[in-house]
Amino acid sequence: MTLTIVHTCGDDELARVFVAQTADGSLIEFVESVQPPLPREQKWVLIVSTLKGCPVRCPICDAGGNYAGRLTADEIMAQIDHLVGRRFADRRVPVPLFKIQFARMGEPAFNPAVIEVLDRLPDRLVAPGLMPSISTVAPKGCLAFLRELKVVKDRRYSGGRFQMQFSIHTTCDTRRRELIPAATLPLRAIAQEGNRFFSAGDRKITLNFAAVAGYPVDAGEVKSLFDPERFIIKLTPVNPTRAALSNGREGMIQPGDDPSACPMAEAFRSAGFDTIVSIGELEENRIGSNCGMYVATIRAAG
Repeated sequence: MTLTIVHTCGDDELARVFVAQTADGSLIEFVESVQPPLPREQKWVLIVSTLKGCPVRCPICDAGGNYAGRLTADEIMAQIDHLVGRRFADRRVPVPLFKIQFARMGEPAFNPAVIEVLDRLPDRLVAPGLMPSISTVAPKGCLAFLRELKVVKDRRYSGGRFQMQFSIHTTCDTRRRELIPAATLPLRAIAQEGNRFFSAGDRKITLNFAAVAGYPVDAGEVKSLFDPERFIIKLTPVNPTRAALSNGREGMIQPGDDPSACPMAEAFRSAGFDTIVSIGELEENRIGSNCGMYVATIRAAG
């Protein structure tokens, strides 16, 4: 174990957050969760960090700030080993859908070690249901990462066993910089790279909108750039992070909303896109299992 667990919180029946300290004293967090009504025996989700903090500092995410560099491949793998080892000591995971999301703290495209971990995972675990998931804001300079990722995806996770997600949030390239304060690829370039990344038999690439009030989300604009045969839409609330609250960023989808009555979703469906409205359990907000929330809580408490 290259990490020291310093705190844990949560509920094993829904989500548990683990806070760990790296050798240089940095705090990171990782999560295991289920997605009711599916039991763990059918779907199990691990969410791991890839950076020590994050340099981007998005105004809706608590993972930003206190950035101390990249995690090594061994440090990323240690998070997975800890979570798997608690339940499956022999590293045999019989769960039909076993997702590992590289989406907790840090932009994964900033860390080439993520690709190394993805290449090692199928040999480290006996997990027929393994499905890794990468979520990226598509920073400029990420093209080499995406193309190396495609090589590993095609070789290790063909046939729809990999989930790729671009976090978009708004369809205005200029205003997107306000929500993602880093140099990112414009939407047209994301569409081009997504088309290049997609291979026959792959799962559709997810375009995620944590839609923020006051920022445009135009289904017609998305349709003009992205092919509904290769891309799927995911709409989510803005998590109630410290950052979102202090920056006054309110989501256009609220945690208590009815997913079946979402005008934004209907606009995307009318444009031809498969569309998911993903509203998690309210209890996850109390636990702090959203988006780097627990480390921020620990820092705030000293």
